Amino acid sequence: MIIMMLEDIFTEAGFEIAGVATTLEPALSLIDTCDCDVAHLDANLAGVSSAPAALKLTARGIPFLIVSGYSAAQQAVEYSGGLHVSKPFIPEMLIDALWSLLPAEWRHPDGDPAK
Repeated sequence: MIIMMLEDIFTEAGFEIAGVATTLEPALSLIDTCDCDVAHLDANLAGVSSAPAALKLTARGIPFLIVSGYSAAQQAVEYSGGLHVSKPFIPEMLIDALWSLLPAEWRHPDGDPAK
């Protein structure tokens, strides 16, 4: 349910979903095969740390948003390459954070995503 809600939030905000993974192994595979500009990553994927995915995103130069119930200071060093958003959050926090990771020219002057 949460994944479907996030997909709706992101597509309504103008993002195109390149792929979804709910566990670590598919996430790592997706990072290898997907051509994306930014990623949303939960710190916990089905009870497993997503730190290896964060490291892979950093190595590929893909900016990412890390969402966690832990503070940025409590996160593993592997997440230091990402922008941290704490749970609980409101959808606008995620949208604003994702857009902030993308080049400024991808936005309209009024702040709305480029169409």
